[in-house]
Amino acid sequence: MDELVQRAGASGVQEIVIGMAHRGRLNVLVNILGKMPKDLFAEFEGKAASDLPGGDVKYHNGFSSDISTPGGPVHLSLAFNPSHLEIVNPVVEGSVRARQERRGDKDGDSVLPVLVHGDAAFAGQGVVMETLNLAQTRGYGTGGTVHIVINNQIGFTTSDPRDTRSTLYCTDVVKMIEAPVFHVNGDDPEAVVLVTQLAMDYRQEFNSDIVIDIVCFRRLGHNEQDTPAVTQPLMYKKISQHPGTRKIYADKLITQGTITAEQADEMLKDFRAAMDEGRGTSDPVLTNYKSKYAVDWSPFLNRKWTDSADTAVPLPELKRMGERITTIPSNFKLHPLVEKVVADRRLMAEGKVPLDWGMAEHLAYATLLSGGYPIRITGQDTARGTFSHRHTVLHDQNREKFDEGNYTPLENVSDGQAPFTVIDSVLSEEACLGFEYGYSGAEPNALVIWEAQFGDFVNGAQVLIDQFISSGEVKWGRQSGLTLMLPHGYEGQGPEHSSARLERFLQLAADNNMQVVQPTSAAQIFHLLRRQMIRLFRKPLVIMTPKSLLRAKDATSDLSELAKGEFRTVIGETDSAIDAKGVKRVIGCSGKVYYDLVNARNEREDQEVAIFRIEQLYPFPHKSLAAELKRYPALTEVVWCQDEPANQGPWFYVQHHVLENMTDGQKLAYAGRAASASPAVGYYAKHSEQQKALIEQAFGKLKGIVLNK
Repeated sequence: MDELVQRAGASGVQEIVIGMAHRGRLNVLVNILGKMPKDLFAEFEGKAASDLPGGDVKYHNGFSSDISTPGGPVHLSLAFNPSHLEIVNPVVEGSVRARQERRGDKDGDSVLPVLVHGDAAFAGQGVVMETLNLAQTRGYGTGGTVHIVINNQIGFTTSDPRDTRSTLYCTDVVKMIEAPVFHVNGDDPEAVVLVTQLAMDYRQEFNSDIVIDIVCFRRLGHNEQDTPAVTQPLMYKKISQHPGTRKIYADKLITQGTITAEQADEMLKDFRAAMDEGRGTSDPVLTNYKSKYAVDWSPFLNRKWTDSADTAVPLPELKRMGERITTIPSNFKLHPLVEKVVADRRLMAEGKVPLDWGMAEHLAYATLLSGGYPIRITGQDTARGTFSHRHTVLHDQNREKFDEGNYTPLENVSDGQAPFTVIDSVLSEEACLGFEYGYSGAEPNALVIWEAQFGDFVNGAQVLIDQFISSGEVKWGRQSGLTLMLPHGYEGQGPEHSSARLERFLQLAADNNMQVVQPTSAAQIFHLLRRQMIRLFRKPLVIMTPKSLLRAKDATSDLSELAKGEFRTVIGETDSAIDAKGVKRVIGCSGKVYYDLVNARNEREDQEVAIFRIEQLYPFPHKSLAAELKRYPALTEVVWCQDEPANQGPWFYVQHHVLENMTDGQKLAYAGRAASASPAVGYYAKHSEQQKALIEQAFGKLKGIVLNK
């Protein structure tokens, strides 16, 4: 590793981001990054000071330092990571990509990703293949990764080598990208150094991945409690007789006359003495160097979600932006369907017709770009949008080559604007979401968005949500402003195309770790996206985006709504015909069911029921909800209505917060689908029947789940 860092620096690399599991991590922390042993030992003894709410074990903690090399200072970053093996890989790649773009390093010559793997995990974990598949793509390439496999020939649970894998080598997975592999004997340090030099030179010359497979052994167990001889008696009988790599190499040098036996013993004594005294061992560490490309996170620290943000944009500016994003080159032939979309958007920009979701989203991006905020949005079919509502990239129907004839209006909103990047990702959730998390963690000044094709598929990346997005800040102090767009809504499309599992995000919500929202109008998404950047508050933003509302007239907004106001966490009763003094029941909801409830009330001509929407579910907007409920002096019943089954959606989360804002004697009831093992039914007729029933339940006599305040 030391040779890799020094040679990288000599070849022009200025930053290295390292991802690795716990095997050898403490060694790298002390001997490569220069962490003081006394600080590490304090962590072992539980004496290290920390102001983090949660913290993590020392094997997971990251570190950064600046190292002196023949080519100048090199900044080293060891990524924080959980015990989930290999999951840090895409996070590192995303972090590297952000650092490269900040430097204008298009080929990846200045920033190097290094990933250290175990043999069993490299062959066994699917995220390895997913991340390798990103390597040569336009939106995710980082100019080649140096992979180091610590091949100790034993997985934690594998007692028989025939059960380890189905390939000859643990590195055979890299054949998919034709990456060279050096297999080297770990007992031969000079050979290891040689292949490291070759690997670094190859990476810099060809900007492609390369692998060093160090065939070695693990003298001790997987962890402090493991006794590997129990299941590997033959292997560990041989290991117990092995003198160790240091002794083998020392004897070789003594035989050659390079050093004496006394000198070898003295080196060992000096190192152990340094450890006992807690002294550092890495001399080239620089303590007073700071790169001009370093990111300043201080403006985003100690912020509150309630901090104000002026997200409104003057009407003339909105119209100017609207004109720019609906102006197409004269020789450009649009598809008739897209031509109509662009024509409609021009009318919206002129204020002649209300804005739909796609146009409001575009105006949010355009105004942010013009204001100097870079935007990166990725996902499967994201440029067009799963539901053909976005169309950020336009395609010339007369083009003759696949890589020509594209036009992106958002790249042309103003002179000197910030970069706009939209990527149709590979068909992966885990690696792609991990990449965007890593990118956002290295670039707080960019709006980074990952969109699921349908929200249902986000659980293909559940590890990223659990170990990084929801808990990275409380464990490691790592902030991220990553935005997730998860299409969610019950429209009869069945159990695989209805639910982004809203309840799971709400279950993970604590310590102000994220924002969970479900906007229901064009103006709301406009102000929400702008708030995510303009407010100096960097927390993951999880948006339950709509499907049917993308084009619904009820969800449109006037252009003037973008020129005033802000994102509203709670939207109270909007019908002026409803007399607040006469309201006895209030129905609360979140998402598109609101429009079903309004239509049902109109049909019933019910003037005693008010309806409110909670647009931000976490952090919960207590003040806004309390103010809404206080509008109704005769209120006796509050009903929570939702599309999702009772054991899913917001109900179990929201009921406690709603009760907290009610007064004694009032009742809280549930109206919605019964608890279900599946998110939704697969038959449209049954879906319609359930939807009708839950709406009737919201207006009918209280029954089923009824809670008393």
